[in-house]
Amino acid sequence: MPRVYLGEFEELVLLLVASFHGEAYGVGIKEALAERANRSVNISAVHAALRRLESKGFVSSKWSEATAQRGGRRKRLFTISNSGIEALKKIQDLRIQLWREIPGLTSQIIGL
Repeated sequence: MPRVYLGEFEELVLLLVASFHGEAYGVGIKEALAERANRSVNISAVHAALRRLESKGFVSSKWSEATAQRGGRRKRLFTISNSGIEALKKIQDLRIQLWREIPGLTSQIIGL
């Protein structure tokens, strides 16, 4: 696999897409970022990150069925791809390796 280029925000969005198990959509990700990462972001930033991740092949999307609850509108649902999973694994491995190289901190970090 070629080098993975993800910014921190893209990485968080990709992690959230994976955690939503095929039911990820812009507003849900925006709300999860506020709740879990204490980050207030604009919905357009979330949509831009999702488009970048899709263009990199890390996520795929499909349209849901229209619902009365949404006023007859559909939502775009995102799913992590195998490439996206591999990208996250590669990033995690790199981070763990770098943490292990910090003298004196390894013993303070659980699981490392």
